[in-house]
Amino acid sequence: MHRKAFLTLRFKIKHYNQSKTVIISILLMYLLCMSGNLIIIVTVWATPQLHTPMYFFLCNLSTLDMAYVSTILPKFLDFQITGKTEISFISCFTQLFMSVACLCTEFLLLSSMAFDRFVAICIPLQYSIIMNKTACIILSITPWTIGALNSLVCVFLISHLSFCSSKHIFHFYCEIKALLATSCSDIRHVNIVILSEGYTLGIIAFAMILMSYVFIISAILKIKTSARRLKIFSSCSSHLTVVLLFCGCSLSIYMNPDSKGSTELDMMLSLLYVAVVPALNPLVYSLRNKEVLDVLKIHRLIS
Repeated sequence: MHRKAFLTLRFKIKHYNQSKTVIISILLMYLLCMSGNLIIIVTVWATPQLHTPMYFFLCNLSTLDMAYVSTILPKFLDFQITGKTEISFISCFTQLFMSVACLCTEFLLLSSMAFDRFVAICIPLQYSIIMNKTACIILSITPWTIGALNSLVCVFLISHLSFCSSKHIFHFYCEIKALLATSCSDIRHVNIVILSEGYTLGIIAFAMILMSYVFIISAILKIKTSARRLKIFSSCSSHLTVVLLFCGCSLSIYMNPDSKGSTELDMMLSLLYVAVVPALNPLVYSLRNKEVLDVLKIHRLIS
C-alpha cells in the first residue's frame, strides 16, 4: 500500500444503537474500573503489610486492566455520543496492538499469580526463598514482554493485508477477528501464525493455572480442620474468581472455530470481558480479601 493511503485509511465501526442507557452503563463501568483499580494500587502502595508478592501481582493486574479499558471504552463512548463511527488506520491498529497485548499479558499474569498461590499454600516454608524480589520481577515482566511481542507480530502481519473498499468493521472496536474479516487478501497464512501463537500461549498459561490449582486443592483437602481449610482457600478464591470470569469470556470467543468474523454474541462477550470483568476485579479482590478490607476500614476510620 502507498504510504499516504496507509496513514489515512479509515474504517467504519458497526456499533450498537445509540442509547442513553448504553452510554451511562459503559461510562459507569469505565469509571468504576479506573477508580477501583486506582484505589487498590494506592492502598497497596501506602500499606507496608501489603508489600508482598501477591499484592505486587495484583497491582500489575490493576494497571493492566486500566490500560485495557482506556484503549477501548473512551473511543466506544465517543462513537455512541457523536454518532461518528470512523476510526483512522493508526488509531485502529493502536487499539489492535493494545487489546492483543493486554489479553495475552493478562493470561500470563494470571498464571504467575496462580504460581504465587501454589508456592504460598503448597510449600509455605520456602515461600520467601522462592518468591524473592528477583523472582517477582521476572514473573511480572515476562507476561508484559511476551504480550507486547506477540501483539507486534499480529499487528505487523495484519497491517500488510489489503482491505475491502467498504472497510466496515462489524464490532465496537478494532478486534482481531473482525479486522481480519474486512481483508480482501488471502489470510490463511496469517490465521495460521496468529492462531498458533495464541493457542500456544493460551494453552501454556491455562495449563499452569490448572496445574497450580490441582496442587492447591489437593493440599487444602489434606488439612484436617475446616476453619483452616476455609482460611487458606479464601486466600486464593479471589484469583480463582477472576480466572473463571476472564478465561470463560475470552475462550468462548477465541476458541470459536467460526472464522467468518464476529457475531452479535462475540460482541456481547467482548463487551463483558472488556468492560464488566475489569470493573469487577477490584470488587472481587476487595470484598473477598480480608486483608484489603481491614486496611480499607482502618483508612476510613482514620479519615
